[in-house]
Amino acid sequence: MEFLLKNATLPDGRSNMDIACKGGLIVAVERGIDAEAKTVIDAAGQLVAPPFVDPHFHMDATLSLGNPRLNSSGTLLEGIALWGELKPVQTVDEIISRALRYCDLAVAMGIGAIRSHVDICDDELKGVEALLEVRRQVAPYLDLQLVAFPQDGVFRAPTAKQNLNRALDMGVDVVGGIPHFERSMADGAASVRYLCELAAARGLMVDMHCDESDDPMSRHVETLAQETTRLGLEGRVAGSHLTSMHSMDNYYVSKLIPLMAEAGLHAIPNPLINIMLQGRHDSYPKRRGQTRVPELRAAGINIGFGSDCMMDPWYSLGKADMLDVAHMGLHVGQLSSRDDMRWCFEAVTENSARIMGLEGYGLARGCKADMVLLQAADPIEAIRLRPARLAVIRGGKVIASAAPQVSKLALKGRPAVVNPADYAP
Repeated sequence: MEFLLKNATLPDGRSNMDIACKGGLIVAVERGIDAEAKTVIDAAGQLVAPPFVDPHFHMDATLSLGNPRLNSSGTLLEGIALWGELKPVQTVDEIISRALRYCDLAVAMGIGAIRSHVDICDDELKGVEALLEVRRQVAPYLDLQLVAFPQDGVFRAPTAKQNLNRALDMGVDVVGGIPHFERSMADGAASVRYLCELAAARGLMVDMHCDESDDPMSRHVETLAQETTRLGLEGRVAGSHLTSMHSMDNYYVSKLIPLMAEAGLHAIPNPLINIMLQGRHDSYPKRRGQTRVPELRAAGINIGFGSDCMMDPWYSLGKADMLDVAHMGLHVGQLSSRDDMRWCFEAVTENSARIMGLEGYGLARGCKADMVLLQAADPIEAIRLRPARLAVIRGGKVIASAAPQVSKLALKGRPAVVNPADYAP
C-alpha cells in the first residue's frame, strides 16, 4: 500500500476503521488491515471524512475587501455596485494571485472541491481568463468548477448573452444566471428559459442565483423548476440562495416545494451571507433570510451549504472553513436535533459533491484517496468545535497538516493542558 490510515472513526459512526490506498484510490475500508505502506497515520479514533465541498463561491472577487472601498451599507446592491467599480480596473494577474491565495487556504482547511461563479459581464472576460488559468494550476490538488455568471443580468447587460457564450466556448463548465436582477419579473422569467435552453443545447449543468431577495413575490425558482422538467434537466440544475422563500406565504410554498422536488432541483443556501445580507430593510421583527432548509430537506430535495464569499465587497469575514458554514446553517435553520446536526455535516460534504457531480467521491473502495482527518470524535463534534485539520490527503498523499488545537494552563491544581475535543459529555 502507498497510504494507510489506521483506527479512524467514519462519518456514519463506524469506529476503529482502517483505510488503505494505492494508485490514488481507496482499495479497502475495514478493521484490522495488516499491510505495509509508505505512509501510515494513526487516527487514534478521530474522525476522517471525505473532503469538504463548497458548491457556491465567487473566486474572482475573493480577497478584494476594501478595493476600491468598503461596503458602508452592508447591502447586496452596494456590494454589486462596488464590484462594478472594481471590474474595469483589476488585472488578470491580480485575480489569479488572489484566487491562488484563497485556494491555498481552502486546501489547508480541507476543501477538495469548489464551484465558483465567474462574472462574464466584463467584455474583456478577465475573470474568465484568470479562473481558467487558476483551474489549470490547482487541478492536481483541488477540483474547481466554473459557472458563467451574468452578474448584471443576461438581458439587462447589453453584451452579456454574447459574453456568456464566449465564456462557455472557452471552457467554463456551468450555465449561471440572476433572474431577480433583470429589469422586470417578465425578463427574469425569460432569462431562466433562455439559460436553461442554452444549457440543454450544450449538455451542461445550470446553477442559478435565484430569488436572492426579501421580496416574497420573487418567484423565479418556480420557472426554474418548470424549465428543468420541460427540458429534461432533472438532477442537473441548482437554485442558489432562494432567500425569498423565507418571506413567501405558506400556501404558495406548499405548492412550490413539490414542484422543485419533482424537477430534481438542488438547493444551495449560503448561510453566512444570507444571514448577513438579508433583512436589511427590516426594523423589527427582522427576517433571518435563509431559505426553508427543513422543509426542503423533508421533501427530499438535495441541499448543499455554500460559503459564497470571503473578504470581498459583500462579506468582510471568512476563513474558507466549511464547518463555519455548517455551524451558521445549523443555528439559523434551528437544526438542533442530533439527526439534523449530522445532516449539516453532510450538507458540506456528500450533498454538495452530488450537486457538483463529483466522480469517485467518498470513503468506499474504489473512491479517490481524498480525505480529511479532523480533531473531533464525530460530525456533530466537528461542527461544534470547527477543529484542526490534522491531515488533508489528496490521491493518497498528505498535502496539508496541522498540529492539534490545545492550550496550556498555568493554574495551580488544574490540568496542564486543555484540549477542546475532550469537553463532551
